[in-house]
Amino acid sequence: MAHLLLIDALNLIRRIYAVDCEQAGLNDEQIIKSCSQRVKNATRKLLKITQATHAIAVFDGDKSWRYHLYSEYKATRKPMPNELKVNLENVATAFTDNHVKAYFPTQDEADDILATLAFKASNHGVTSTIVSTDKGFLPLISEHIKIYDYFKQQAISADDVANKFSIDKSKLHDFWGLMGDKTNDIPGVKGVGKKTAIEVLSQFNSVEHALADPELPSPVRKKIEADIDNFILSKSLVALRTDIEVGFTLKELRL
Repeated sequence: MAHLLLIDALNLIRRIYAVDCEQAGLNDEQIIKSCSQRVKNATRKLLKITQATHAIAVFDGDKSWRYHLYSEYKATRKPMPNELKVNLENVATAFTDNHVKAYFPTQDEADDILATLAFKASNHGVTSTIVSTDKGFLPLISEHIKIYDYFKQQAISADDVANKFSIDKSKLHDFWGLMGDKTNDIPGVKGVGKKTAIEVLSQFNSVEHALADPELPSPVRKKIEADIDNFILSKSLVALRTDIEVGFTLKELRL
C-alpha cells in the first residue's frame, strides 16, 4: 500500500537547530553538523514509523503570494539565523542521504506545496502523513491525510483538534479569520478574541451564517461588519492552497 511522507523541512530543521544552539561549548560548525545528523536520524525514524513508500521534504520559497496579498504578513517573525541559512543545502543532505527528495521551490511556501501533494494523493486514495507542528495543516486531517508531530512523537487526530480549540477542524479557517494569528501577523477582526470566536462558531457554524442570523448579538455583529475586509483577508491568508503546480509526479517521490 502506497504511503506518502511529507516533511515540513524548515519546521523540523529550525526546531532541532534551536536545541543544538543551546548546547554549551559548540561552535557554529559543530552546531550545523549536529543539526544535520539529528535531522538525518529524525528522517530515518519517520520513514520507519510511517512505513512510507514515497517521501519528500519541502523548504520555503521566497515571498509567496501571501506577502503580495498582505505586506505585513510575518513582518515581526524572527528571520532564520544566518549561519543556518547559508548552510541549508548542506543540512538538506540529511534528507537526500535517506533517499528523500529535498525540494526548494522558487516562491511557494512549503505549507501550500505539502497541502497540494496531500490533497492530490488523497484524491487517488493514497494516504499521506504531513510532519509538522504548524497548526495550519490541522483543517486537512481526513481519512487519507494524517498529521504527525515529531517532537511529541504523536499523530494529531480530529478529536485532538476539537479538544484543543473547542471547535471542529472544519471551522478553523473562520476561527483564525475572526481572531487572527499573531505568530504570522494575520490581523483578524478588531475586538474579537478567542472566546468570542468560539461562541460565534459554536452557535452559528460559520461567520456567514452568523451574519445572516438575527440572533447574533449586536455588539459582535458590529465588530465583524466594521472589519469584514480584515476577516476575508485573514481567512484567505490562513487557508492553504491545494492547487500548486509542483512539476513532478508521485512516481518521482518513490523511495
